[in-house]
Amino acid sequence: MASRFTLPHIDITRFRSSGEYTGQGSGGSSAVRIREEHGAKLLHELDAAFAAADASRQTDPRLPDPTGSYIEVELRRGADPYQLERKTEGISPRAVKEHAGGRSVALFVPDHARIALQQILEDYRAGPLTAAGKPRRETMVGPIEAFRRARLEVLWTDDLAALPTDPQHQMWWSIWTFRETEAELEARCQSLGLRTAGADRRLYFPEAAVVPVLATRAAIELLMFATGVIVELRRASDNPVFFIEDERDTQHAWSDDLAERIEWPGADVPVVCLLDTGVNRAHALLEPAVAPADMHSYEPDWGTDDHAGHGTSMAGIALHGDLVAPLADTEPRRLAHRLESVKILPPKLNDPNSPSAYGAITQAAVALPAIEQSERQRIFCMAVTNGDVPGARPTTWSAAIDQIAAGTMPGDEEGAPRRLFVISTGNSDPVMRLAEWPGPDAYPVEDPAQAWNALTIGGYTDAIHVSDPGYEDWTPLSGAGELSPHSRTSTGWGAGRSPFKPELVMEAGNRAVCPARRDLLTLDSLRLLSTGHEVDRVPLVAFDGTSAAAAQAARMAARISAEHPDYWPELIRALMVHSAEYTEPMQAAFAAHPQLRDRYGLARQFGYGVPDHDRAAASARDQLALIAQSEIQPFRLKGSRQFNECHYYQLPMPNAVLESLGNEFVDLKVTLSYFVDPSPGVSANVDPQRYQSFGLRFDLRRKGEGVGAFRQRVNPSEREDPRKGPPAHPDDNRWLLGPDSMSAGSLHCDSWSGPAVDLLGRDMLCIRPVVGWWRERSSPTIVNRQSRYALVVTLKARRTDIDLYTPISTLVTPSVETPIDPFAGL
Repeated sequence: MASRFTLPHIDITRFRSSGEYTGQGSGGSSAVRIREEHGAKLLHELDAAFAAADASRQTDPRLPDPTGSYIEVELRRGADPYQLERKTEGISPRAVKEHAGGRSVALFVPDHARIALQQILEDYRAGPLTAAGKPRRETMVGPIEAFRRARLEVLWTDDLAALPTDPQHQMWWSIWTFRETEAELEARCQSLGLRTAGADRRLYFPEAAVVPVLATRAAIELLMFATGVIVELRRASDNPVFFIEDERDTQHAWSDDLAERIEWPGADVPVVCLLDTGVNRAHALLEPAVAPADMHSYEPDWGTDDHAGHGTSMAGIALHGDLVAPLADTEPRRLAHRLESVKILPPKLNDPNSPSAYGAITQAAVALPAIEQSERQRIFCMAVTNGDVPGARPTTWSAAIDQIAAGTMPGDEEGAPRRLFVISTGNSDPVMRLAEWPGPDAYPVEDPAQAWNALTIGGYTDAIHVSDPGYEDWTPLSGAGELSPHSRTSTGWGAGRSPFKPELVMEAGNRAVCPARRDLLTLDSLRLLSTGHEVDRVPLVAFDGTSAAAAQAARMAARISAEHPDYWPELIRALMVHSAEYTEPMQAAFAAHPQLRDRYGLARQFGYGVPDHDRAAASARDQLALIAQSEIQPFRLKGSRQFNECHYYQLPMPNAVLESLGNEFVDLKVTLSYFVDPSPGVSANVDPQRYQSFGLRFDLRRKGEGVGAFRQRVNPSEREDPRKGPPAHPDDNRWLLGPDSMSAGSLHCDSWSGPAVDLLGRDMLCIRPVVGWWRERSSPTIVNRQSRYALVVTLKARRTDIDLYTPISTLVTPSVETPIDPFAGL
C-alpha cells in the first residue's frame, strides 16, 4: 500500500533533562460511418458533455480546485476502450460496462486536454484521409457512438440496484484507483473526513488498488466531480461468505495459492506467542511459520495440537490478519514474524484448571518458549478470560499478567526482559432475541483483562454488509464504526480506581437483525476469515469476537517489533495507542458530551480508538511522532523514603508553521507507557497506589505560562516553599479527557485540539512520579529501583499539505551529538 507514513519517528530522548522532585473485448459493428456527419455529431455531444460537467462540477474548500472531468463514452459492442487513452494528455478510460447495445466507458479528461480531444474529433471529421483512404484517428473515433454527461452511475460497475439513491446513505464503497494515485485518494478522503480501510482490507492488482471507503453517496459524488482519482466504484462487500459458502469445495486451492505467494519469515524474527487451545500447524497457511519446537503445552500429556479450533483461528489472524483480502488478490506477501503456541486449555470437556490457578498456569506457559529460544522478541496473546469474574479490581490472575509484563514474575532474574501482553476483553453473551439485547455496557470486561500492564483489546465493527444466502434482507445490529456487539466495556468500574479498559478496539465482527426486528444471529458475512483446525475438511472458517480483535492487535505489535527491533515493549504499546483514532460515530459521541467526566464512560467503551499500523510504525509530514525511551528512578532512600526525580522534555515545536496556520486547528496527543510491578493486596482493590510499584504522570506547559512558573507548578522542589501549593495558571478546556483521567493504570493518553497559535510556547513537558508501594518499603534496593517508560508526543495537522516534519527534524538534527539542556540561558 502506498502510504504517506514513510518517515522515521523523531527521537527526543536526548532533549530530556532530570530535575530533583519532591512531591496514536473485441469485435464490433461493421456499419459504415459518414465521417463528417458522425464527427460533427460527436463534437456537438462532447461540447454538451463538457458544459454539463462544468455545471455539475463541485468545489469544496477542503479539496484542491478540480482539474478535470469525467464524461461518458458510448462505444460499439466489443470496442477496445483503451483506444481512447492518450497518456501524454492524461486522457484515461476508467470504468467500463457492457450492455446489450455496446459498452459505456467513464473517460477522465483533464481540463488542459479538452482541446486535444476536440482536435482529434476535428481531424477525424474534416482532416485529410490517410494513404490507405481512411479517416485520420479512425481507430479511436470510429467505434464511438456518443458522448454524454457523466453521472455517478457511469463509474458504478456493480449491480445497479445496489447503488444507493439517497445522497446521505452511508456504506462501504470499494474505490478502485490507480496504484500511483492511491496516496492521493487517501489524502482526499482524509480532507473530507472519510475513513479508508487499512492495508489488510485492500486489494492490489498489477495496475490497480482497491480501497474500501466509508462514505455517503454525496461524499462519493463530491470525490468524483472534484477529483480524478476514481477508476471505478463497487460495493465493499468482500467477506468470509464467498470462501465459506461459494468456494467451500476449493478452499484448499485458495489456501495453497496464497501460501505460494508468501515470502515466509526466517527463524530470527519476532513471534506472536498464543496461549490458547493449541494450533494445528499442518495448515498450509501456518506450517512454514510455526516450527515443531515452537509448539508447547502446559501439561505434556495434553499434546500441542488444537482440540477445539479456537487456537488455530487465532493463529491465522495473528499471522495474516483477516484472510479475505489476502486470498482474493494476486499480490506476493511478506511475513516478518512467526508464531509460537502454548496450550493452556485441556482437551477434556471438563476443565480441571481452577480459575484461581490460571495466574500460575499463565506464568508457567510464558516461561516455556524461553527454554527453547531465550533471546526472541515475543508478543504474548491470550483470549482466555474468566466468565464468572468481572475485572473491576485486580485479581491474582491479572496481577500475574502484570508481573509477566514487568519482568518480575517468579523465576525472572534481575533485569529480566519486559514483555508485551495482549489480551481480549471477553465477549458478550450471544442472545438470540433483540429484545433481550441489553447493549455492551451490561457486559463488564472479564478477568484478567483488567491487568494494568496488558494491552487490552475490545471490538468495534465495520462489517455492515449482510450477504449470507437467505439473509440478504437482514440488517446489521451495529452501524459502521460503532462498538461491536461482541465487545465488553468497563463503564461500570469505579472512577479513579481502575484503568481505562479496553485501550484499543479492533474489528470484532457484527450481528444481524431480522426484518421483523425480533431475532439476532451471528452471520458469516459479518465475521472475519481465518484458518480452521480441521485442515483436511474445512481449512477456512469464519471467526469473530474480541478473540479476533486481540489476535489482530498482537499481529500489529509483532510487525512493529520486526520493523523496529530497538523499540521496547512499552514503546510499542504507546505507539499503538498513539496511532489510534476514533471513528465518526465515536467522535460524535464525544462531541455530544462536552463535560470531561462524562467522557470517561466513552473511553471505557472505545478505549483510545482504532489503531493503524502505518501511523504506529512511521511518521508523515503532516503527522509525526516524537518518541523517547528513558529510565527514571521515582524514589530514593535518603534518611527517609522520598521522591527522587522528574524529567523535563524540551519539545521541538515548528513555531513558524504554527504561526502561519493561525487559528487553523491542529492536534497534539501525548501517550505515556510504563509497566508497574504489582502488589495485589486487599487495599489494592480500593487504592491504586497500593497496587502499583510507582506511577507516572505527564503535564504540558500551559498557554502563556513561563518556564519558571511551569516548573514551579509541576514540581514542589522548584518552589521557595515546597509546602505551599503550586502557583495558579489556568489550563484551557481543549483536552479530550483532562488530567483527572490519569488516576489508575500504567498507560496514560490524552489529546489536545485547538488553534495552532495556541500551541506557541507550549513546548515543555514534565514526567513526574506518583506514590507506589516501592516508596513504602524499608529496603534501599527496592526504594532506589529504576524503571523504564516510553513517551510519544504526536503533532498532527488537519491538512495533508502542511509540513510539520521538516522544521521539527531540522531542530532535532544536531551538528554535534551533545545532550540538550532545555534550561540553558534561562
